[in-house]
Amino acid sequence: MADSLNCDLKSLSPLQLFERVTEQGEKVRALKAGKAPKDEIDAAVRMLLSLKLSYKTATGQDYRAGLPPKDLVLINNGTTKEEDEDLVDPWNVQTSNAKGVDYDKLIVRFGSSKIDTDLINRIERATGQKPHHFLRRGIFFSHRDMDQILDAYENKKSFYLYTGRGPSSQAMHVGHLIPFMFTKWLQEVFDVPLVIQLTDDEKYLWKDMTVEKAYEYAKENAKDIIACGFDINKTFIFSDLDYLGASPGFYKNIVKVQKHVTFNQVKGIFGFTDSDCIGKISFPAIQAAPSFSSSFPQIFNAKENIQCLIPCAIDQDPYFRMTRDVAPRIGQPKPALLHSVFFPALQGAQTKMSASDPNSSIFLTDTPKQIKTKINKHAFSGGRDTVEEHRKYGGNCDVDVSFMYLTFFLEDDDRLEQLKQAYTSGELLTGELKKVLIETMQPLVAAHQERRKQVTDEVVKQFMTPRKLAFEF
Repeated sequence: MADSLNCDLKSLSPLQLFERVTEQGEKVRALKAGKAPKDEIDAAVRMLLSLKLSYKTATGQDYRAGLPPKDLVLINNGTTKEEDEDLVDPWNVQTSNAKGVDYDKLIVRFGSSKIDTDLINRIERATGQKPHHFLRRGIFFSHRDMDQILDAYENKKSFYLYTGRGPSSQAMHVGHLIPFMFTKWLQEVFDVPLVIQLTDDEKYLWKDMTVEKAYEYAKENAKDIIACGFDINKTFIFSDLDYLGASPGFYKNIVKVQKHVTFNQVKGIFGFTDSDCIGKISFPAIQAAPSFSSSFPQIFNAKENIQCLIPCAIDQDPYFRMTRDVAPRIGQPKPALLHSVFFPALQGAQTKMSASDPNSSIFLTDTPKQIKTKINKHAFSGGRDTVEEHRKYGGNCDVDVSFMYLTFFLEDDDRLEQLKQAYTSGELLTGELKKVLIETMQPLVAAHQERRKQVTDEVVKQFMTPRKLAFEF
């Protein structure tokens, strides 16, 4: 039996071994918490020790919770050249592939689950609503424990939504809208509370700006978020610089997380070095804390068992892998996650956009003329070098940024498919595809600007005031 187990363990990859150790550790804690029989606990502990030994043999590293094997920091896209690897962390996204990051490999690397047709169909059955086009098109492509959220919802148990924004500039770009557009849809179809964290403290720690400037950006970004159409009776937006001093529950959860994560773990997960300020090292606990309902006693009536669902881009996943590891140890439910792909820069899908580069994206402050100029001048094309070649061979939608943007913002599935076929066949030229994108983005941004004008400082204050929402807990 033992030989068979050892043989099975040898066939596992380092990441699979890491996940097995994590699962077994949780099982041991659950057995102890449930006061299981001593022989059952002892057997589970022996299994845990065996798994840890196999992990060390395979990797040369001791198992550390929340710290996956070091050789998985980068994903290799089938080559051995360092420059051909995908780099994904909360601050950087880089790939040499014009199609963008290989998300299937990212799912394997991060140990999440693919959002498949079965899950999308289940969401449709549970909500009675057609799935959002972000789900239908694989823009939200990966999840953690979404099936648990649906189990709870189908059994009339509530959950809540948590997403956020790091306010690094006064103007947000259209890529920043993606999680908020999807979160708004989730809030509407499930009818649940939403908390939105503005990490102005993070931006002060990472960027060259004053505390006052970071807070000012938070309030300005809140106006753009509110302009997405969130319901004030069901949504609480908070600045870390504000809320941390006003909420003992929030701070208590931060301290609990901080106690259970070591310096070695955050170095391994986030790449911190000995020369980073201690504010950076302690910040992940602040992003973790909104995952627990007890951080918002005014909303949840001090209940601690309300599960959280976090829609976010997958580069934020390291924060929540850490959170999910800590949660059982502090008596909290693990947050569930829905991950989106990255929104590409106009210059191509090899990197995320930068708020400091005005030509890398379409900003929510851009005029119709600026939108037209940016798309025509900077949007990376999948077309051919000449009209004759394009007519003969067709364009490549996989690398064409205009088509990528349309997959995000053109809601009509039939129209999108027509454009894809026409461009791929060569019937539609690059300039014509860009024209469709311009005609899609100009009214979208203009409508957002009109809604934002209605968001006064008083409205922002109302959204950001800790208060009871329109739910009973």
